[in-house]
Amino acid sequence: MRHLTTALSALVLAAAPLAAQQPTQYPTSWDPKLLERPDVKSAMAMLEKNFPQQVDEWVKITEMPGKSGQEQARGAYVKSVFEKEGLKATVDSIGNVTAVRKGTGGGPTIVIMAHIDVVFPNETPKKVRRVGDTLYAPGVGDNTASVGNMLATLRTMNATRFTSKGDIIFVATTQEELGLKGADYWLRNNPRPDLLVVPDGSYGSVAYGALGIYWTKYVFTSPGAHTLASRGRPTPVRALAAAIDRLYQLQFPALPDGAVMNIGQVHGGNIFNAVPQELYFTVDLRSSDPVLLDSLDRTITRVTQQVADEYKVGLRVEIDQKNQAGGTEKQLAGARAHPLVQTAVDINRALGMTAGMPGAMEAVATGATDANPGVVRKIPSIAIGGSKANGAHQLAEYAIASSALPSTKLLYLLTATFADGIKVVPPAKIVP
Repeated sequence: MRHLTTALSALVLAAAPLAAQQPTQYPTSWDPKLLERPDVKSAMAMLEKNFPQQVDEWVKITEMPGKSGQEQARGAYVKSVFEKEGLKATVDSIGNVTAVRKGTGGGPTIVIMAHIDVVFPNETPKKVRRVGDTLYAPGVGDNTASVGNMLATLRTMNATRFTSKGDIIFVATTQEELGLKGADYWLRNNPRPDLLVVPDGSYGSVAYGALGIYWTKYVFTSPGAHTLASRGRPTPVRALAAAIDRLYQLQFPALPDGAVMNIGQVHGGNIFNAVPQELYFTVDLRSSDPVLLDSLDRTITRVTQQVADEYKVGLRVEIDQKNQAGGTEKQLAGARAHPLVQTAVDINRALGMTAGMPGAMEAVATGATDANPGVVRKIPSIAIGGSKANGAHQLAEYAIASSALPSTKLLYLLTATFADGIKVVPPAKIVP
């Protein structure tokens, strides 16, 4: 879902004056001297040396089947890597693969999550085509790059005898593309971590918020009739058309603090010569404001029910998912002030990683990744870039291979920074 965060970053940029986008200073735990530490220098050199093998593994995973809910091949591969690196790996009932790298005690528990599913059917050709530094294949960016980054980080930690006080938990999640289901399940069924880092965001930017996502199906029903007996009878077709028209007339503020609504599917009917017995449309409703999200959800249902009554057809409402909103930028001021966010921003800067557009925001109070369930649970959570990629959820998707190297360094340095505790590097003027 990385492309959603990228698009929202642009919306936030357009909606806010440039002077208000970048507060002068937030608390950070980043200390550039970390780069001078012998073990970290060794780790950075090792990541560079082994990067060709990392890209090869990235390609290998990309070419594996991984449709949401059918990620077993990818999960088995990740599990085998965890075990080869000496970690005990477990697979839960939804398919998430978890491995714990134990700490010495007394430090924060850090969870690193990368989702292994893609939106494409398993029969979709996924052979990676390399053209210079560009990799072309469905799913190569979203989110296979980050799976490779996570595995490379673990290998480098082990090879350099990296130590931490807190446990570092690696989680390969499933069904992210179906509504962040794997991540939500994991957080509901495991002890609460201190920090959650998700390499599935926009390259060069840090997402610390959670866009609420409601998916609802509205099904109109009727007894049906043969065409020759249909004159004057209620038909769900007219009701559906009227409902869609009225919903698109609703007025509400736009993102980032407003909302967006999309009717993505319209289905029903079986034959030319009959009134359909069922006809439905789906609504994808999104907002970072939990109050606005719930209010619009109720309004959409009320309007649709009024239309069904008016056209004398039945209505069945089926809720697919309700991922809660994390809050507007103002409501997330406390989350922005956590050192995790600015630390990631500062490491991005240190590595020369930028969002690409002049003036683009380095930290955004939104997101549509596995970090969302952490944000709504008030766990310090961020989504960071896994690679420079474009065309997510499209057959023409591509990624810039070399961009995964600084993205992996970012993941490693974030973990190293918080390995022994959550500290603020002075001087830090905390902006409330």
